[in-house]
Amino acid sequence: MDLYMMNCELLATCSALGYLEGDVYHKEPDCLESVKDLIRYLRHEDDARDIRQQLGAGQILQNDLLPIITQHTQDKPLFDACIRLMVNLTQPALLCFGKIPDDPAFRHHFLQVTSYLQAYKEAFADEKVFTVLSETLYNLLQLDWEQRDEEDNLLIERILLLVRNVLHVPADPYEEKNVDDDASVHDKLLWAIHISGLDDLLKFLACAQSEQQWSFHILEIISLMFRDQTAELLVSAGQMRSAQEKQKDMQELELLRQKETAEKRSRTLMRGTRHSRFRGSYVIEGLKSIGENDVVYHQGLHNFKSYSHDLGKAVRRVPKRKQMAKDSDSHRRSALNVRLFLREFCIDFLENCYNRLMYLVKEGLIRERAQQHDETYYMWALTFFMAFNRLQNFKPDVVSETISIRTFHFIEKNITNYYEMMLTDKSDATSWSRRMHLALKAYQELLLTVNEMDRSKDENIRHSSSVIKSNIFYLMEFREIFLTLLRKYDERLQPRSFLRDLVESAHLFLRMLERFCKGRNNLVVQKKRVKRKKRSQKKPEMETSAEDLEQSWQIVSEELRASGFQLPESLTEGAVPFDAASDTPVNEQRTEALVRIQDCLMSRAGPEALSLLRAARAVWPEGDTFGSVEVEPEEELELLKQILFTKLPRTVPLDSAVEEEDGDELVEEEELESVAVSETEFNFLDFIKRFAHPNIVRPYVILLRSYSQNSPHTNHCVTRMLHRLAVDLKMEALLYQLSVFSLFNKILGDPAAAAYQELVKFAKYVLNRFFVFAATNNKAFVELLFWKNVGAVREMTEGYTKDGEGSKKKSKWTPEEEAELQRLYEEHKDSGVPDVVETLLPLLSSSRTRREVVSHLVSMGLVDSVKDLKKEKKGTRIVLWTEEQEQELQGLFEDFQDSDDVLGNILKRITAKRSRARIVDKILSMGLVSDRKELYKKRQRGAHGKSTGMTEEQFFDMTGEMQEKDIEDEEDDDEDDDDKSDQDEDEQHYEKQQTVRSAKKHQKSTSRDISSEKIHSLRKMVQALQLEGLSGPVLWLQNSLNRTADDREEDGVSHPVALVPLTEENEDAMENRSFQKLLRAVGIRAPSEGQETFWRISSSLSVNQLRTLAASLEPLEETGAEGDSEEKDSRSVEDDENENDNQEMRAQALRALLLSRQRKHTSAKPKDSPSQEDISDSVESSEQKISKKRSRVLDDDEDKDDEDQKDSPSQEDISDSVESSEQKISKKRSRVLDDDDEDDDDQKDVDPSSRSSERDSPAAPAKRRYTRVLSDEEEEDN
Repeated sequence: MDLYMMNCELLATCSALGYLEGDVYHKEPDCLESVKDLIRYLRHEDDARDIRQQLGAGQILQNDLLPIITQHTQDKPLFDACIRLMVNLTQPALLCFGKIPDDPAFRHHFLQVTSYLQAYKEAFADEKVFTVLSETLYNLLQLDWEQRDEEDNLLIERILLLVRNVLHVPADPYEEKNVDDDASVHDKLLWAIHISGLDDLLKFLACAQSEQQWSFHILEIISLMFRDQTAELLVSAGQMRSAQEKQKDMQELELLRQKETAEKRSRTLMRGTRHSRFRGSYVIEGLKSIGENDVVYHQGLHNFKSYSHDLGKAVRRVPKRKQMAKDSDSHRRSALNVRLFLREFCIDFLENCYNRLMYLVKEGLIRERAQQHDETYYMWALTFFMAFNRLQNFKPDVVSETISIRTFHFIEKNITNYYEMMLTDKSDATSWSRRMHLALKAYQELLLTVNEMDRSKDENIRHSSSVIKSNIFYLMEFREIFLTLLRKYDERLQPRSFLRDLVESAHLFLRMLERFCKGRNNLVVQKKRVKRKKRSQKKPEMETSAEDLEQSWQIVSEELRASGFQLPESLTEGAVPFDAASDTPVNEQRTEALVRIQDCLMSRAGPEALSLLRAARAVWPEGDTFGSVEVEPEEELELLKQILFTKLPRTVPLDSAVEEEDGDELVEEEELESVAVSETEFNFLDFIKRFAHPNIVRPYVILLRSYSQNSPHTNHCVTRMLHRLAVDLKMEALLYQLSVFSLFNKILGDPAAAAYQELVKFAKYVLNRFFVFAATNNKAFVELLFWKNVGAVREMTEGYTKDGEGSKKKSKWTPEEEAELQRLYEEHKDSGVPDVVETLLPLLSSSRTRREVVSHLVSMGLVDSVKDLKKEKKGTRIVLWTEEQEQELQGLFEDFQDSDDVLGNILKRITAKRSRARIVDKILSMGLVSDRKELYKKRQRGAHGKSTGMTEEQFFDMTGEMQEKDIEDEEDDDEDDDDKSDQDEDEQHYEKQQTVRSAKKHQKSTSRDISSEKIHSLRKMVQALQLEGLSGPVLWLQNSLNRTADDREEDGVSHPVALVPLTEENEDAMENRSFQKLLRAVGIRAPSEGQETFWRISSSLSVNQLRTLAASLEPLEETGAEGDSEEKDSRSVEDDENENDNQEMRAQALRALLLSRQRKHTSAKPKDSPSQEDISDSVESSEQKISKKRSRVLDDDEDKDDEDQKDSPSQEDISDSVESSEQKISKKRSRVLDDDDEDDDDQKDVDPSSRSSERDSPAAPAKRRYTRVLSDEEEEDN
């Protein structure tokens, strides 16, 4: 960029800095303000970095800023501003643009900025500049920590950043074409640093206790100083070459001489001694041309080797994404004086600074106090300085900080992370690959250092090495890292140098492992396996028959009576009814305890069941679920019988874990993965078998292709691994591949083959084995075209298997099965079922898996793809609403908008089944309702303190069409008299279930319908708390219950709600024992010890229960509170008496209403007019059916509630709940009638005689007694 193209304002600002006259710089009065203006300009430059480019073209840094800091150092504000400006100007171009631009215009700007940076670096290669910087830094470091200002710390950091930026500038390959041992710009810069003494300051900052905040800056500067160096070159600097090195150089020179001589000899044999002016024409036998004839070659014989059919063709362009990655490592030998200075620096740094600096950097990385990718400097320093120490008088103590298992783990974790990022961040895959290569070299150097420790003469060092190796070989991650990297090698992303280091590292690791195993009889290592817990499809459980239960009960009862209900101490002490390790709280594990007791009874282990029952009674004494404390043995026996004959809800257990094996088929069920860690005996040969895979052999062959450029050690590593596979494992067939044989042919035909004796010998061995094998297998030459795995190798050597043979046979489909499958699919494909395959599986005559059915449907051509039969996920089937579905929803809403349960009726009748939330959202979006509360189910509540029975009008409104349907069903039931015997057996089974269900109902009645005694006790507690001055907390508790009830009614979901006291008064109340007693009486659960902090409102409390409890906590007036309480108690007693007196009148009224309803119904059919006796019989039958329906639905409701509380009380406690059940029977009856339509199809007749027998029993449930009031009235009339 031309200077005259500079912006006028920027040019004026630069002119105001000053001018250089000879070697003296004269600054202007506004110099400081001009420098600040330049900083301000740089802050507002555009994306093309125009200000930076103009300042670089004007050479402001070379002509103005550097003279200012060297000649006007005393002007501290100006010096600070110039340093700040130079830090900005010298920052890397990659930071300025974010990344290397892809756009050609911005790429030009990027290269232009880079060229200006290279000019800055050349200007900085001056001793005067670094002398000023080092003196300033020295003066600042002389200040104690307390005497330093913030500006001093900023200036120290800026000087370090300036040195870092200058060292970071890359070399210009077109300008610096120097040979080795010649001084480059970077060498001149390093020499200036050395002359100025800045290197000593860097070492001081690295080891000083008070300067540890600069550790990352120091490590970055040191890594940039040694950027082009290698540890081997620095170690050998200034020393005479050893005899071994001279011998090595002579061998390399002799190799080159032999190669050149062989090439000359081959060229001599190709042509005659006499020169021919004509090239001649030759026929190449065995090489066909385009036609049937051999190729005619019209060139000289000396060019024959370069002949190819592709001569003259256009070179096929390889896409950029498929090109091989290029090596970016560039090492050169610096001038001797620079290498000597760097060598001394390394020795001092290792002895005084390395351990401390690496410790500080590692801590910063672990605690995430570093910037992004700073760990690369740590890994570079580990690699370089440990290699230098290993080659220069190996001393393990000077690098002890990085010789540990923690370092191995840190490097391994970074390698894994870099590989994952290389796969995910494909746009920056090259950078991630370079970082992974750096981590691999650090891992390799750790192994080399440990191997060097193993050769030490010191016994302690060898012992330390053995400990480290035992830990490395024990852990699975360290053993398999090379297997993983070799399998995942990608030559498009990872350069050849990465593969070389990877192969050499794997060779070293295997050699160390083999030597370690030889010295031990058995080596135990850690092994990890991925286990999958799969959820199998739910299978219908086989229910135990009543005869088996009766037989089991007879055996158990006789055993218990024979033992006198006495249990041995082993059973008493070892019975634990709950699982302490379960996620379910102990208070909610009652159902599991009942299931365990039932399992013991079914297995006829009576003493174990009795011990569990008594232990459960001790754990859960409240509610008498497992019997009262003073229960008699016979009552315990009766309770065990109830538990045995009760159908308890059981959770579906998880199947046993299935270990993941290679080649297993995909599991269709939901899988939960877990890692199982175990120990096993290590076998080195089995570990080598893991390398017998084509994905591992292929990278070795890729590296072997460049055998002539490889070092002898690299070729040895490749040959040794292939030898392990071909000779040790006897799997030479893995190498029977055409590209490998072509490579062997090239090696054998190489004129300098004498230098690769190891490779030549191995190639001849493999080829000899192949030709012996080809004599017995006529398909051997075809097999050369493919890479082979272990299974293919076994088939080649042991014989091929026929189709259908093997460990896993696929059952064939017969023509009849195919016809059946086609017929069933044609019938159900348009039926609208969500999953056709799931519908077909139970209908097939032979058992087939889903995978087999789907694959055969595809093979038969009935479906196009497996995706057409993919199992649909729950809740994602229907997303969009069609116009017809919206019209259907609107019609259903208009039909049921006046009903008590609008949403429930819509959910039952809508065609396209959707969730409740989606239907509510759609109704709101269509504008049919303005608030979602309008869709809630309307509940009828009676007056407070009175029975909630139904009036005659309510009875007629609630029954409606249902009564007509009941009468029609009665006519159908009269025709089924032939099935009486079956019904009697069902009735007996029904009675047994009802007995157990009634036992469970006591717990529900106490929780669902709050008894008057409980309300009375709550009010007494509230009155006592008011006298203690706790009216406020009681009111807070009441509001919390009401809010919870509103939330549960609105959401339709019950979750435990924590009571969080936010005021000091409420906090004190939560610690009061009387208030805690009230909380327990209300049903609020105490916090679990060690897991919870707050009391919680149980999720088992319904909305009605919460509101009833909140009403019972209504604060009473202090004056006359006791009188009001007594008055309310007397009212409740009177209500109970009135309920008993009016029960008979209510039953008679209901019978009369039913009779009148039936007469109206029968009058509509004059042709079939029945007699009066028939009408009465029909009325009695209808009444019996209605009462049976109510009892069944109520029992179903109780069973649903049993899933939450799952308690079964004793028979004595059941009679206590009769009074409380009477108050709620009418309300239950109204709720039952809502659901009668759904239960009509499943009703069964119940024998009245059995009902009367149950009514006479003292332990009969109160609910059944009241739901059968109609049939009882009939018997009384008779």
